[in-house]
Amino acid sequence: MAYYTQEELRNLGFKNIGKNVKISNKASVYNFDQIEIDDNSRIDDFCVISGKIKIGRNVHIAPFCLVAGGEKGIIFEDFSGLAYQVQVFTQSDDYSGGTLTNPTIPDEYKKEAKKEVILGRHSIVGAGSIIMPGVILAEGTSIGALSLVRKRTEEWSIYLGNPAKRLKDRKKDLLKLEEEYLKNEGKVQ
Repeated sequence: MAYYTQEELRNLGFKNIGKNVKISNKASVYNFDQIEIDDNSRIDDFCVISGKIKIGRNVHIAPFCLVAGGEKGIIFEDFSGLAYQVQVFTQSDDYSGGTLTNPTIPDEYKKEAKKEVILGRHSIVGAGSIIMPGVILAEGTSIGALSLVRKRTEEWSIYLGNPAKRLKDRKKDLLKLEEEYLKNEGKVQ
């Protein structure tokens, strides 16, 4: 995978760009002035990133993801991540037939849902899953592959399915590893 250099990233016009950020030169990124990315985060090949986006530290967005922040925005808290082909939406047309749909139609003829999405600290979303407008993945949420998430999740829980349902608690062992990693991070350069 070929990544932009740090100098190229600084010149693209991001609202904020941290240290050691890696973005594939095969990713499509729009609205640079609305995107903030903290240290050690990575966006891989063939992702589409657009709209208002705030990415914390040590966030990974795997290949072929769609992150559509729109007007309301998406927040990726530290250590969160998306596996292959995950789609995150902050806007959705009204599919009931009561209004017109699609971006070629003026706003007065359609009724879009527009809501912020938050991926909490240490949340992870499995391959092929879809996150809908207004969803808050609470800290430590794990979403299994091919799930459709339409509602807020509970902290440190594992979800799976369409619609996603809570299966069980998620272990918190990784918090000790996070503490060790952050303590040692300054020592390894």
